[in-house]
Amino acid sequence: MEHGSNLRLGRYSNENNIYFVTTNTHEREPLFNDFGSARIVINNLKLSDDQKITSTIGYTLMPDHLHWLFILNDVTDLSRAIGYVKGRSAEQINTHLKRNIKVWQPGFYDHCLRQDEEVKEVMRYIVANPLRANLVDNIGNYSHWDCIYLP
Repeated sequence: MEHGSNLRLGRYSNENNIYFVTTNTHEREPLFNDFGSARIVINNLKLSDDQKITSTIGYTLMPDHLHWLFILNDVTDLSRAIGYVKGRSAEQINTHLKRNIKVWQPGFYDHCLRQDEEVKEVMRYIVANPLRANLVDNIGNYSHWDCIYLP
């Protein structure tokens, strides 16, 4: 069974639930060290919100992966919502880089938050990722993250 298939085992999609999704670049290539490529992904997260597919709580885009916390709206299921963001961003990144490469690893990791889980704690984990990876010493110095809990 391939990597993406393993991640789908036990997956269910339920509108209005909060999902914590992590997805990696193909072979963990640090594509998002390129500012333009990073902004393409972030713009596609915002487009997903604009189209009422998701309602983003927050995200952090690392050089080789994305952490995204959002509410899944009733427009589509989880796999299609993620596929939409990954597909559009991959096409745009290839155009931007003038390459024809696989941008994303197949599949994604998802966790549906239960009522007893603290959304702000999960968001703190997501936002602190660049600090744990020693990319910056202050989260204010990292440009590829956002969270509704901050002004």
